[in-house]
Amino acid sequence: MKKYGVNELRQMFLDFMGSKGHLVMKSFSLVPQGDKSLLLINAGMAPLKPYFTGAEIPPRTRVATCQKCIRTGDIENVGKTARHGTFFEMLGNFSFGDYFKHEAIAWSWEFLTKVVGLDPERLYPSVYLEDDEAFEIWNKEVGIPAERIFRFGKEDNFWEHGAGPCGPCSEIYYDRGEKYGCGKPDCTVGCECDRYMEVWNNVFTQFENDGNGNYETLQNKNIDTGTGLERLAVVVQDVDSIFDVDTICSLRNLVCQVADKEYGKNYQADVSIRLITDHIRSATFMISDGIMPTNEGRGYVLRRLIRRAARHGHLLGIEGTFLAKLSAEVIQGSKDGYPELEEKKEFIFKVLTNEENQFNKTIDQGLRILSDMEEEMKAKDEKTLSGENAFKLYDTYGFPLDLTKEILEEKGYGIDEEGFQAAMEEQRVKARTAREVTNYMGADATVYDEIDPSVTTEFTGYDHLSYESEVTVLAGESELVASLVEGQRGTVFVKETPFYATMGGQEGDTGVIETANGKFVVEDTIQLRGGKFGHVGYMESGMISQGETVSLKVAENKRRDTEKNHSATHLLQKALKTVLGSHVEQKGSLVTPDRLRFDFAHFQAMTEEELEKTEALVNQEIQAALPVETAVMDIEEAKKSGAMALFGEKYDQKVRVVSMGDFSKELCGGTHVKNTSSIMLFKIVSEAGVAAGVRRIEALTGNAVVDYYKKQENMLKEAAKALKTQPAEVTEKITHMQADIKVLHSENESLKSKLAQGSLGDVMDQVAEVKGVKLLAAKVEGVDMNGLRDLGDQLKEKLGEGVVVLAAVNGAKVNFLAMATDAAQKAGAHAGNLIKGVAAIAGGGGGGRPNMAQAGGKNPEKAQEAIDAAAGILEQQLA
Repeated sequence: MKKYGVNELRQMFLDFMGSKGHLVMKSFSLVPQGDKSLLLINAGMAPLKPYFTGAEIPPRTRVATCQKCIRTGDIENVGKTARHGTFFEMLGNFSFGDYFKHEAIAWSWEFLTKVVGLDPERLYPSVYLEDDEAFEIWNKEVGIPAERIFRFGKEDNFWEHGAGPCGPCSEIYYDRGEKYGCGKPDCTVGCECDRYMEVWNNVFTQFENDGNGNYETLQNKNIDTGTGLERLAVVVQDVDSIFDVDTICSLRNLVCQVADKEYGKNYQADVSIRLITDHIRSATFMISDGIMPTNEGRGYVLRRLIRRAARHGHLLGIEGTFLAKLSAEVIQGSKDGYPELEEKKEFIFKVLTNEENQFNKTIDQGLRILSDMEEEMKAKDEKTLSGENAFKLYDTYGFPLDLTKEILEEKGYGIDEEGFQAAMEEQRVKARTAREVTNYMGADATVYDEIDPSVTTEFTGYDHLSYESEVTVLAGESELVASLVEGQRGTVFVKETPFYATMGGQEGDTGVIETANGKFVVEDTIQLRGGKFGHVGYMESGMISQGETVSLKVAENKRRDTEKNHSATHLLQKALKTVLGSHVEQKGSLVTPDRLRFDFAHFQAMTEEELEKTEALVNQEIQAALPVETAVMDIEEAKKSGAMALFGEKYDQKVRVVSMGDFSKELCGGTHVKNTSSIMLFKIVSEAGVAAGVRRIEALTGNAVVDYYKKQENMLKEAAKALKTQPAEVTEKITHMQADIKVLHSENESLKSKLAQGSLGDVMDQVAEVKGVKLLAAKVEGVDMNGLRDLGDQLKEKLGEGVVVLAAVNGAKVNFLAMATDAAQKAGAHAGNLIKGVAAIAGGGGGGRPNMAQAGGKNPEKAQEAIDAAAGILEQQLA
């Protein structure tokens, strides 16, 4: 048997299924589209759910894919075993009411034995216990002896996911030989050891589960079948695990080289090597699909993967950043199947390096926080870190539990792991409670689900703002209806429409739909599955009925203003790439008649100079009166022409390319001006961060810019009036006022300091000695916290060595301050713990470092009592 590589096996499968009449589709993005039940695509069939459920009509009744997938359910075991991984590729062939068991079984056997060349004597099929049909096919059509066909129960060989389509499975196992076995005399298919490996799974979707265990036979039976590419490669290449197949092994060896470690020599080192190898694959593919590291959702999954990989790099002794170098190897090994990796590699490297640098800072911060927690345990004579604090380190500072545990064990401390798990479970419960209740498709059930999937809408709005068409469907607020009458709200569907539906960041059109008998006001236009455009609004007068011919009229002024803003986003993206660099990638946009919003990948705030350059460049291209032209072409042809694509977006084979002179060329289905001069003016009004590595620009165009400057002018006039000066002299007037305020503030602070010192009298008379350590504890009136800190510094200097504790009463509040010199700390004094005890007496709390701490209290009448208690609390520290 030839030992095919991963890339060869992938192409062999797709070519084979193509020869059987399947439409070979590229892998869908790891980001689920319209499916709230998933954070990430975790199976080959997941992106195809709309075709299985009938919500959308598939492009062909036979489809084959190699789908990239992420599963993190067993993330804690990744690295600890050679079995577990988070990223994998799933080969799959699918039938939507076309072929069924006979063909699926025959083709799986043909591919494995004839194409790949696996020994038929080492392959063992399994079927569902009650699936006699599949058993007969294997036995009588394929020719497998009955004793080599295994029947398994529902847990192993029946696929279902709550309510919805489901059915029995038929798996194929490969005998890898005794060297992978457990040695037990009864070791056979189904054993937990590594000898018999599943290399294929046919899922026969033939039932509908109502959610209560009642099964009804589907009218259109489906096939969902396939195999894990890496797992198949393990068998074909006859290696121990997924970490030993060609492309992954090459990456694993690079990890060893960077870490200067030899694989297979040390278990703990091997754990880290495997974990890094797996996690960098997942991270590279996730970033290539536009996912960014954040603190929630799929962004948090990515952040966790990157940080776990970086952390294990530290454990291996790797210095500095290293993940981008490993990512380059991932891209080299997988770009044949996923060309988007090569296209986005520079961006991927920037995201990884930026996150890795942030985590290196996090590690340092976490160590400091942990050190303070150790001091607190030491002061309380405790030997176990609370679960609450361990979880705080993990959740707030991204500090892994195993690292916390390791550091504490070296110093003789333990962790309340039960308390940590309880805190973790509490967070999970909150997350589950917050998750929306969805149907099988992972979307909220609506009246639109009842519309026939064959209903579609043709968009005519590129060339028309009014059009006549036939009403195909009418929806009320809760059901499909034959007519809508005056006063009713609903949604109108027609065969052709000039109304643009919200998509690609462009807001849907508004306007009216009219007949001889009625008028429907369109408040929004939405796009639904299967290419349906819904005109949402209300009947202003009369009636509209299904089958009627209607006149559709878009609100022209709003459309034209929207087009100005949309075209400006194209100019803006190119300008940002020019000013900031090629790493800039669109991360989202919003285009309305009033303004535009553009989110993009960049890792720091833009400077005033960069904003000015960007704005000037966009206005330069507006004044250049560039012609805006569109062309429909093949996706590959479009990319070769240099057209920019939206990061992570899934495009059809035919795409629309929008060019603005030689300056900008993008794939875009939206509507645009005919010439950039129509945009008139462009003004950036804000730039800010919205997520890790993502910035947001908000801007205006056309008359909105003129209105903006009018408002600015009016505000300047009002400010000048308030300052009793002219608009041209506002800056000078403010400068003089600031100088005056600074002088007055300085005088005020000086007076407050003198008053505070005066209220203390002869301060040195109040110094007491506690076990050889000087203590100055005093109460003052009317001093704020800033003044209290200044006073504390002065008193500490007068004291020389010792401890200062002050209380300042301000109306209904009291502030406390404690300071301890180096000598006092060596004697056992700790300002943070001291202030906690003092403030508690006055109904407050706080803390701080051993040398300085502050706190607040709610009971000012107990301020003196708290100050009087300072000596006793300090005495306990010095014991």
